Amino acid sequence: MHVKLQPAFVLHSRPYRDSSQILDVLTAEHGRLSIVAKGAKRRQRGGSSASILQPFFPLLLSFMGRSEMRNLTAVETAGLARAPRGSRLFSAFYLNELLVRLLHKHDPNPRLFLAYGDSLQSLCEDKSVDEVLRCFELTLLRELGFGFDLTLDGNSGEKIVDGLWYRFDADYGLVREREPSPERPAYQGEDLLAMAEGQLSGSVQQTAKRLLRRALAEQLGDKPLKSRDLFRTTVNAIRDSNNAGDNN
Repeated sequence: MHVKLQPAFVLHSRPYRDSSQILDVLTAEHGRLSIVAKGAKRRQRGGSSASILQPFFPLLLSFMGRSEMRNLTAVETAGLARAPRGSRLFSAFYLNELLVRLLHKHDPNPRLFLAYGDSLQSLCEDKSVDEVLRCFELTLLRELGFGFDLTLDGNSGEKIVDGLWYRFDADYGLVREREPSPERPAYQGEDLLAMAEGQLSGSVQQTAKRLLRRALAEQLGDKPLKSRDLFRTTVNAIRDSNNAGDNN
């Protein structure tokens, strides 16, 4: 099977033999795939294809094969090649890691592909990082079949009510809780209803972050996300460097 000019993004890459790469890519019509880019690092007239096969760049990939590993036959850029900058780059790596960890291969999801592309675009612009990430996390959970209703108690079926507390249950979604505790975190009804209306800023921001992190943890398991560790390490290094400069 030869697929031509498939819209795609590189999620992750690793060296393969002397001059090749193994790519983990997200495609519009074929889902997540593993593709071998033979000779990608080899110098050619006009430069190597490795300079194009980078995360966050919209691409058109042509590939062939029926095995678990496909072979890349051609690559073109599909739009402006730019990536998020500064701390926003860590957020983009976070999106990639979620997709690599949670998506099954060969399972197409055009809506998720579009949501990912839109999220990258927003991270390149002056959009709220928290809102971009929370919107994508909600979409990801829904498209993978792990979404939950932000307006209903999943156990009783009653509507979420302002002034009451609710905890997250992996089987039922949001369930009424008397009050929050360190062992059983809970979220205010008014914040949950605001999230359901698409309001992810202001006082709702922390509720959305805590709730969605807990919901995703049920699917990710105990293995920590490398993108979060990398962000923390970088922030601490910058802080230590600044403190050292202040002391000089």
